[in-house]
Amino acid sequence: MATLYLGLGSNLGDRQRLLRQAVKNIERRIGSLISLSAFHETAPWGFSSPHPFLNAVVCVNTPLRPQEVLFITQDIERELGRTRKSTGTTYADRPIDIDLLFYDDMVLDTVYTDHDGVARRLTLPHPLMHKRRFVMEPLAEIAPDRIHPTLGKTCLELCRALEQEEAAQP
Repeated sequence: MATLYLGLGSNLGDRQRLLRQAVKNIERRIGSLISLSAFHETAPWGFSSPHPFLNAVVCVNTPLRPQEVLFITQDIERELGRTRKSTGTTYADRPIDIDLLFYDDMVLDTVYTDHDGVARRLTLPHPLMHKRRFVMEPLAEIAPDRIHPTLGKTCLELCRALEQEEAAQP
């Protein structure tokens, strides 16, 4: 069994219902729930939108491999109304987003073909998580002492660094 952390976000539709449904589907199809953060309302990151996000982090035990988890999370996203995945640095409003954050202490960078035949990259730990307060706050809430396998800092330390960085900006 692996310990898996997933980031969840929604900024279209009934955000709370969509996050709760995603958690139910994750528990039913991926693994047993260990913990779930509170829901955090945040501004969009990487694009402008009048629709704020609700974000959360969930931790589960799973017997599945990372790519299997990825395909299931993509299926859950589609079932909950997501019609397209973000590409590169182009982000848009979406009813649900599920990102793999940590899979045990695995460090992975691989290319795979998604359901639509598009080549995509799976990188673990998530390559931008430590730059996103909307990920780090709920992650630090449920796993403050978890050490990032490549950065060597705890989730709480990474979250506090983001807070300090934001406070220093004019």
